[in-house]
Amino acid sequence: MKAEFWVKRWQANQIGFHQNQVNPYLLQYWPQMALSADSEVFVPLAGKSLDMWWLREQGHRVLGVELSPIAVSDFFSAADVVPERTQNGPFEQCASDGVTLLCGDFFALDRALMAGISAVFDRASLVAMPADMRPDYAAHLMAILPDKCPILLVTMEYPEDQMQGPPFPVSEDEVRRLFAPHYRIQRLLQQDVLEQEAHFRERGLTSLVEKVFLLTPH
Repeated sequence: MKAEFWVKRWQANQIGFHQNQVNPYLLQYWPQMALSADSEVFVPLAGKSLDMWWLREQGHRVLGVELSPIAVSDFFSAADVVPERTQNGPFEQCASDGVTLLCGDFFALDRALMAGISAVFDRASLVAMPADMRPDYAAHLMAILPDKCPILLVTMEYPEDQMQGPPFPVSEDEVRRLFAPHYRIQRLLQQDVLEQEAHFRERGLTSLVEKVFLLTPH
């Protein structure tokens, strides 16, 4: 799946993946990350997620990466904020009040850009990747993160033949294959949410299980 796919989704306002509230799993499980308030948190494929403002309210500095300039502009304009725009390597950087969005390709990130990161919240990134891209995504994420950087990861599972992603189903077995070499993996939650997700029922799903994992470096 190429970058142009996501850019076109934002241009066409086909953003059903965007949540109009702070993710409830973030609210429930973030305390288990046990971070100091001034830690910096990375949000991959950030979109215009309200999760970033919530993390900032907890005292964290926030770094997100997002392909779409529309998403980046919408994120700040929705909060009535005019960010400072600079060039940071291959990225246009937009920053205000401790929240920084890098507009560009996740795979262009390097360890220097991520040097201050203390934790990751991934709600919509791994599940946005088709199966053939997920190993590269996980490998790149682990390569650029500082040592001892935990990840709070949200995934979903559904019968693959019932719906064409994104979002894509990612099994717990796959999470373990991708991350177990470097992380201890603890499943915090498993629940079927299909009853609350009418748009997924309309797309033909008969089961939709969301899982939350805490990934702690070995």
